[in-house]
Amino acid sequence: MSKQFLAVIITIILVFVGVVVISNKSSNSGSSKKSSNSTLTQHVEGKGTTGVTLVEYGDYQCPYCEQYYSTVKQAQTEFGDQIKFQFRNFPLVSLHRNAFAAARAAEAASLQGKFWQMHDALYEPSNWQVWTSASDPSSNFVQLAQQLGLNVQQFKTDFASDQVNSLVNADMAEGNKLGIDGTPTFFVDGKQVQIANSLGDFEKVIKAEIAKKQPASQTSSSTPAAAQTTSSAASSQ
Repeated sequence: MSKQFLAVIITIILVFVGVVVISNKSSNSGSSKKSSNSTLTQHVEGKGTTGVTLVEYGDYQCPYCEQYYSTVKQAQTEFGDQIKFQFRNFPLVSLHRNAFAAARAAEAASLQGKFWQMHDALYEPSNWQVWTSASDPSSNFVQLAQQLGLNVQQFKTDFASDQVNSLVNADMAEGNKLGIDGTPTFFVDGKQVQIANSLGDFEKVIKAEIAKKQPASQTSSSTPAAAQTTSSAASSQ
């Protein structure tokens, strides 16, 4: 009886150890999967020499985002490498049926190094009118991929992949965490800002942020120069 009892105890211990090991493996696998699925996109243009970063959370099918597109481009041209401009996906799927697919098209193009080319092509007015009104825009996206010189078969594979879906979902989750409920939504150096659809308003907001980051020495050094100019002018009179 004692041997049988001991065998039962050993069996119970082995089963318990096995359950713990399997549970740990499952937990590690799940957290690893969650980690890989939570990777945010990192689409940035400009060097940001002033330390200022402008971030847009946008929806490719959103008419307001499409209207803002050219203004944002003007601001990028105006400031060049002084700022970084970053775009993140926030398709409003309850309002725009093709928005998530468009974000997938941009991310699929990104895997071949042409995110910004696809981003611009999606917002280009003549393209935008076509794919936003399509019942199934997949063929429109493939056509854009061809025009951009992408490997079309690879584009199709990436477009349908879990990797691309996860990237879009990660951006959306981050946007939800930030309390975004509409597009476009802009952040300057991590702070949400209201910017009207005008180059002047973008200039005002960005220049104000750049001014905050200027070393005090630059501000103080400019004052004596101005004072000297004024003094010289006064002396000449």
